[in-house]
Amino acid sequence: MMDSTKQVPEQARKIVASIVTECQKTVVGKTEIIEDLLLALISGGHVLLEGVPGVAKTTIGKTFSSVLGLGFKRIQGSPDTLPADIVGTHVFDQKNLAFKMQKGPIFSNIVLIDEINRNTPKTNSAILEAMQEKQVTIDGETVKLPYPFMVIATQSPIEFYGVFPIPEVLTDRFLLSLKVDYPSLGEEIELTDRMYSIEAGQVKRATTPEQISYLIEFARGIYIAPHVQSYMIDIVHRTRRTDVIALGASPRASLAFMRTARARALIKGRAYVSPDDIKYLAPRVLRHRITLSSVGQTLSSEAVVDSLLEETPIPERPP
Repeated sequence: MMDSTKQVPEQARKIVASIVTECQKTVVGKTEIIEDLLLALISGGHVLLEGVPGVAKTTIGKTFSSVLGLGFKRIQGSPDTLPADIVGTHVFDQKNLAFKMQKGPIFSNIVLIDEINRNTPKTNSAILEAMQEKQVTIDGETVKLPYPFMVIATQSPIEFYGVFPIPEVLTDRFLLSLKVDYPSLGEEIELTDRMYSIEAGQVKRATTPEQISYLIEFARGIYIAPHVQSYMIDIVHRTRRTDVIALGASPRASLAFMRTARARALIKGRAYVSPDDIKYLAPRVLRHRITLSSVGQTLSSEAVVDSLLEETPIPERPP
């Protein structure tokens, strides 16, 4: 592990800054969302974007992939989408008189699934294997997905018709759950001022695959002190010991916490994880991983996590 007094090298800070700056040429505001997408990519995880229609969820995902210069595919969720429409199938080649594999849109570095809750459970089960194993099975043949691989799924919290509840086994595979809110007054004025100035596809590539790999490898060595690690695990355990939560966060949440905390520290220019990183990430890592009980039905999952943060003491750094 690294010395907790060291800072992230200038090279890494420049890569992160260039990615965020280039994304903001198209995406007005939303700096935290862009940084959170980057830390999810560095952590090898997936992101669930929640927000009402029209708040640029799709634009954010498309711009992010363009700036990184990675392969990008978009899948529109709908009740008639089949697993083969996502992972692919074998088709008969009349020229060679043989079946050949036709890969689906899941074979890309960044896959944006719009309105994932409109897919049927059977279709989302095909996405589950891709998210968890970084591979898909097509007619009994297992094929690895590109590296890096990341799913960005969107859903609207106000949709109730023609949608299917996302099962816990799938939501648990999302590293982060991010809420995309309305822009502020100033941001919306800026948005209308430069409405025709630039499109997502016109942003410049700000990094190389080698630089992305460098960030991924560097984040794995970020130092996390024992007392900070204990603080993080204490928060997760408290989700299992309160009457407002029927189903607490699993050990997968602790692993997600660890990975994202290291990536968050890197993005903020530190080679060590601080308690503030844990406090920032807790709602994003936990709110989609807990199931509220009948006692907590009047509360939101985010409010419950915030309450747990207030109750959990921040341990002092040992001398």
